[in-house]
This record gives sequence, C-alpha cells and structure tokens, in this order.
Amino acid sequence: MDQAPGSPQQEQGLPGCYRHPDRETGIRCTRCERPICPECMVSASVGFQCPDCVRGGSGTGHAPDAATPRTLAGGTITTDPRLVTKILIGLCIAAYFVQLSVGDRFTDSFDLIGRAYVPVLGDVEGVAEGQWYRLLTSMFLHGSYIHIIFNMLSLWWIGGPLEAALGRARYLALYFLSGLAGSALTYLLAAPNQPSLGASGAIFGLFGATAVLMRRLQYDMRPVIALLVINLIFTFGWSNISWQAHIGGLVGGVVIGYAMVHAPRERRALVQYGTCALVLVAVVVMTLVRTTQLT
Repeated sequence: MDQAPGSPQQEQGLPGCYRHPDRETGIRCTRCERPICPECMVSASVGFQCPDCVRGGSGTGHAPDAATPRTLAGGTITTDPRLVTKILIGLCIAAYFVQLSVGDRFTDSFDLIGRAYVPVLGDVEGVAEGQWYRLLTSMFLHGSYIHIIFNMLSLWWIGGPLEAALGRARYLALYFLSGLAGSALTYLLAAPNQPSLGASGAIFGLFGATAVLMRRLQYDMRPVIALLVINLIFTFGWSNISWQAHIGGLVGGVVIGYAMVHAPRERRALVQYGTCALVLVAVVVMTLVRTTQLT
C-alpha cells in the first residue's frame, strides 16, 4: 500500500511514517505524536503508540517489555511480515508443478466439482459425494501458466502489505475463509459438472479487506477501486471464469476485513474470530444445502 510521490495524499499534506517515510499515514503516536504506518502501530489504551515509545516504557508503571508491539488489527509484529504470503505462493507453485508432472488425474482428484462422472478417475466424484476437501484443495490448483502467474502476482502485491497490517494469524484466517466462501458459493450456484480451481476467491477476499483497511486509514481509495473494477470486468467478461468464486471471496473478505480493522480493542479477539466463525458457518450451510439438492 505504498503511495507514489505526487499522490493525492501528499497534495493534501499527509505525512510519511517516521520509520518508513515512503508510507503516508493519518495516524500519529498518542505519546510523541510522530506519524506511524500500520506496521509500526502498537495498540494502546487510547489510540496507538510507536515502537520507540513502547520500548521506552508504557507510562503506566509496567516494565518496557510489558507491552508487546501489535499490528493495527492486534496481531504480533514480526521480522518478516510477508512470510505467510511467501509460503502460500510456494504451495500454489508446488501444486502446479505436481499438476504438470502427474497430469489430469491429480487435478481432477482435487479440483472443485459438485457431482459428476469423471472419466479419468472412472467414477462419480465431487463434494456431494463426501469429498468436502475439494472446497479447500481447489484453492491451490491452477489451469494454466497465465492463470497461476496472474494470481501469484496479485497475491504478492495485495497479500504482503495486508499480512503486515493484520498479523499472520488474522491474515491466514482471512485468506482461507475468503477462499472457502468463494468455493462454497461456486458449489451452490454453478453446474454440478463444472470444475473450478484457482486462488482467485481468496485473492478477491484480500482485495475486499484491503479496501476496508485503506478506508480505515483514510488512504486514497481510487487505485484499489480501479483495480477491483478491472478484475470484475474480467470476471464477468470471460466465459471460463468462475464469477461465483470471485464474488463469494470478495464478500467474505469485506466482512472479515471490517471485523479485523474496526473491532473495539477491549473485545477485539471476540469480534474478529466470532466474525470468522460466522463466515465459516455460512460456508457449511451453503455446502449442506447444495449437497442435499444433489443427493
């Protein structure tokens, strides 16, 4: 979420973070009043503090190490804020190489399909046959070089900054639940014999959460809105793209993202993970409804 020089934020006078000058922000440390970006924000009883003030002492009589640095959403600040994103990209690339090596038998065993006879496997397969794992495994498979390259670039550009802002655990919950929401909506609405695969549902969830985060930080929304509109045009303009996965992931990402960045500090974990649980319940309900229809 770095902003280019000469952006509308600079014209409006938003300062850069004192530790990361290229990151504009409207948030200041409540103690020293220096501008701080999401990566440097440490939750305090009122507002946020910078890491230097936290290390210098909380001002409440506690030892300096009593306050653990936290992200905007309450996660732990780590030395490598993109580690989970790197692992997810690695898993997708590894799965694609297995697809290339093993062939259709592997892909048809783990892609998302409602219920249909699969010639390569010689039997009726699908989520309705009790293969619920397909809702998850299909998120790591891709159909072509262009498909995986586009998705992995999007995951790197969008996922890295979002992971830094949320923290690893919350970022993982957002990613997987958005992907599952996309898979469940695809299973519910698509033809039962129509296969679907790709990380797009989860990535659209990251798009939605990024939009919520940028609005929370009062950043310029136009770049992310333009990028989202372009992706939606491709979603509905190409016949071989699963729009259900994109819309399901987007809605799930917006809902979870809003809970992550707007949850009140005193009930943060309850609101955040309670919302994640509700999204998971919605996934289960959609899956059960469709399974009942197909069996």
